[in-house]
Amino acid sequence: MNTNILRTDVQDFINSNLKSDISKLIFKGSPFDNITIQELVNQIQARQKSEKKLPTWFNTKNIYYPAKISIEQTSSEITAAYKSKLITGKSIADISGGFGVDSYYFSKFFDIVFHCEINSELSNIVQHNFIQLDINNIETINDNGIQFVKNHKEKLDCIYVDPSRRDSQQNKVFFLKDCTPNVPDSLEILFSKSNQIFIKASPLLDLSSAINELRNVKTIHIIAINNEVKELLFLLEKNYNNETIIKTANILKTEIQKFKFGISEIKQNPEYSLPLEYLYEPNAAILKSGAFYQIATHFNIKKLHKHTHLYTSNELIDFPGRTFKIKKTIPYNKKNIIREVPQKKANITVRNFGKSVDQIRKETKIKSGGDLYLFGTKLLNESKVFIISSKIK
Repeated sequence: MNTNILRTDVQDFINSNLKSDISKLIFKGSPFDNITIQELVNQIQARQKSEKKLPTWFNTKNIYYPAKISIEQTSSEITAAYKSKLITGKSIADISGGFGVDSYYFSKFFDIVFHCEINSELSNIVQHNFIQLDINNIETINDNGIQFVKNHKEKLDCIYVDPSRRDSQQNKVFFLKDCTPNVPDSLEILFSKSNQIFIKASPLLDLSSAINELRNVKTIHIIAINNEVKELLFLLEKNYNNETIIKTANILKTEIQKFKFGISEIKQNPEYSLPLEYLYEPNAAILKSGAFYQIATHFNIKKLHKHTHLYTSNELIDFPGRTFKIKKTIPYNKKNIIREVPQKKANITVRNFGKSVDQIRKETKIKSGGDLYLFGTKLLNESKVFIISSKIK
């Protein structure tokens, strides 16, 4: 950590170059003694990435940024704030603390937070930033998080772990056993010091695989922001042997679309139908959860096809996803589509269709945009159709 970067003139330089051409800055070199241009560029780029992802840090003076990969890998403030309300207690250990965003939000609900980070430079940076953020109930610990838990004398109300999803060659990994720390192999140690373990995993991780790797999974949280899955969270409770509950949240600007169900309910059989008055497309968090049948039975709507995750009804409902008014359903062929979209502009989505959106646009010359929404899909009678609709929500 080069404390020269915190000088007022250097901070002014960083802030005044947030929109500058980085290649030109590198060519000019550093205008300061004891600070390299590479250090300056890292501060600029990391600060740029923080503007939307970490606005509290971005808007706080004298924040010191680590290597930009730490900013890329950290939780966003939106997800950190959401997850901090999912667990309760007085003490929590964040055993793979990183840049400290999750610890910062846990500190709002816990009396004491232990932020463990094995990288000494990153640990020092986080300690400095917490002072700037006026946080005084987080203890920063430069140590291996598992080792800290082993040596900690008192019981913790919760242990949170966001394992690194990179191997020794910096390749991405997804299975929990391949991450650092290896959570499945550490469960005995973790449960010896806390009855609650809260785990963040890759959004690409298969839920069934994760449940098989872990044990005592009480709740799985799937968090999406603006219909993009960002985090999978597994809450483990010591000796819990009841059904796992899956809770989904799609965080939008004006609302949070929530849905929950028991994992055994996934096997429920829905009713099927041809397209009716309204069409529903579940949000990304629900699709990730695999609740393709349960969403239909819960809302009393019909599924279009076993492998088509689109739904329909005659009565309009408040649905956790996108909702459309069906104008017409037509057999799929190029002439039909061109005739029904004379303005040559529409939003196209495909589900269980066999052709990509790009292929359809190339065939029909229909450009993206406008008020029409076309769904290329397969119905229960195996026919391929285009559902022409307008968006309600």
